[in-house]
Amino acid sequence: MASTSSTSTDRINIAIDGPAGAGKSTIARRVAERLSYVYVDTGAMYRAATWYFGQRGIEPEDEEKLLQMLPDLVIELIPEPDGQRVVINGQDATDEIRSIKVNAKVSRYAQVEGLRSRLVALQRQMALRKGVVMDGRDIGTTVLPDAEVKVFMTASVEERARRRFNEMKEQDQITMEQLIQDMARRDRLDQERKISPLRQAEDAVLLDTTNLNLEEVVNVIISMCRSFVRVRE
Repeated sequence: MASTSSTSTDRINIAIDGPAGAGKSTIARRVAERLSYVYVDTGAMYRAATWYFGQRGIEPEDEEKLLQMLPDLVIELIPEPDGQRVVINGQDATDEIRSIKVNAKVSRYAQVEGLRSRLVALQRQMALRKGVVMDGRDIGTTVLPDAEVKVFMTASVEERARRRFNEMKEQDQITMEQLIQDMARRDRLDQERKISPLRQAEDAVLLDTTNLNLEEVVNVIISMCRSFVRVRE
């Protein structure tokens, strides 16, 4: 596959936001590969925290206890040829953070202000040197409001559920109908939360991926980047 390279002086930051199942992580990872950039999956970081505290019986409502243990949480995102490994305090939890149980709770943990503040600070630090593709729900609005390229990806709830079903069907017993309901619930929680709700940044480009394949979406975003930097395939 052809690759796109850039020099240290023309690197930019790319923010990709959108609801659950919109394909953000897959697209962001491919864009990062094409540009030889660093990919940061912020959703995996919140999932990692959800799994970590859930394993210890600490609910998001027990904020005092959660924040007491927060300094002990160490999350590592390790690039792999087919994605990334998520290591939590030395334990590989790549599969565990994608479980139904984590799916059901991650939005609640993401509303804990102290946890969110720590992860946002870490994410901003990762982007200081530019050359980062970061995806999540509040990247363009909160984490990297000055990102040179901002994309808000979306798709129909049915299409998003279908994509997530294909990801999860070998891990958990779940039906499409359950996933559609879960997606709708997650959308509502993300949009209505008080801290960094899911919304499109004013200067972000809305990209509906319902009828687009992976490479088509990647090419659209790469084309957007060309308006900021000169790149060579």
